[in-house]
Amino acid sequence: MEKQTGYRSNRQRRSAVQYDYEVYHPLEEIQAWMFKINRTHPYLVDLFSIGRSYEGRPLYVLQLGNRVRTSKKAVWMDCGVHAREWIGPAFCQWFVKEHDSSMRRLLKQLNFYIMPVFNVDGYHYSWKSDRFWRKTRSKKAKYHCRGVDANRNFKVKWCEEGASTHPCDDTYCGPFPESEPEVKAVSRFLRKHKKHTRAYISIHAYAQMLLYPYSYKYGNIPNFDCVVELFLSSVRNSSFDVTCLRSFISRERNCAQETAAQSAVSALYSAYGVRYRYGPASTTLYVSSGSSIDWAYRNGIPYAFAFELRDTGHYGFLLPETLIAPTCTETMRAVRAIASGLLKKCAG
Repeated sequence: MEKQTGYRSNRQRRSAVQYDYEVYHPLEEIQAWMFKINRTHPYLVDLFSIGRSYEGRPLYVLQLGNRVRTSKKAVWMDCGVHAREWIGPAFCQWFVKEHDSSMRRLLKQLNFYIMPVFNVDGYHYSWKSDRFWRKTRSKKAKYHCRGVDANRNFKVKWCEEGASTHPCDDTYCGPFPESEPEVKAVSRFLRKHKKHTRAYISIHAYAQMLLYPYSYKYGNIPNFDCVVELFLSSVRNSSFDVTCLRSFISRERNCAQETAAQSAVSALYSAYGVRYRYGPASTTLYVSSGSSIDWAYRNGIPYAFAFELRDTGHYGFLLPETLIAPTCTETMRAVRAIASGLLKKCAG
């Protein structure tokens, strides 16, 4: 296993002129890279801050897309919600640097909002002090423990099952919803732009899963399967688009997301034969409340996904740098599949 600490590897000591996407980078290097990408691609990339973290660091977002006068659908993607999941920020950077023909086509029709490091304070701390730090770095007056699990702090079924009320726990939900400046800033931005935002994607690790709502409950609408089967029996010989039907009938079960997830996982598998499980977060992983995908979906964003990237536990959070390229390559295919689905007639 490659030892991952705050020290720089030999490959990371290369000249800053040639940015290495196959190593992990500390926060300062990622933010410098964001400024350079914006400076060298001004007609394709816009850089802006949506707020500041608890410790005062700017929360930078990159907007990717060809400049056109007409409004376009948008995809939001964040990485690094949990500080120790270094492969997340590595993928967000990888996504931005890709420039093949399929990406060029997507950028003509979609805008992408990319937040390479959501939890900037925690990520910085994971490099400087504690490689396995998960939470934010906010302080609570009555406790010596610091931080809140940002993925339990969104305003949807806040602090119910799967979240802790104790500040020293890794899944601490915080003193109130959106107590964390990082969560509040992202929520505010997405509420403002939800009219055009058609997909929310959050990159995590590890487990090799693609998850969608709900996280906080196990739930389908009553008699969903009976309704679908009844209708299918009447249209089996017609040209009716069954995928559109399923999306229309059920926002609770959300078959549109299930179809998109299946397509994404197939695309992922096509790269290196790595298998990902997919399904509702509550049944595929575990029940949790206050999650970002549930919040996004409940606030009108029709597609909401959380990726749990490689691996399944052999390396865990210490995924070697040698696996950055294959992990990002396969995940890139999956995200492209989701984005391409948005451009289809029944994408929501």
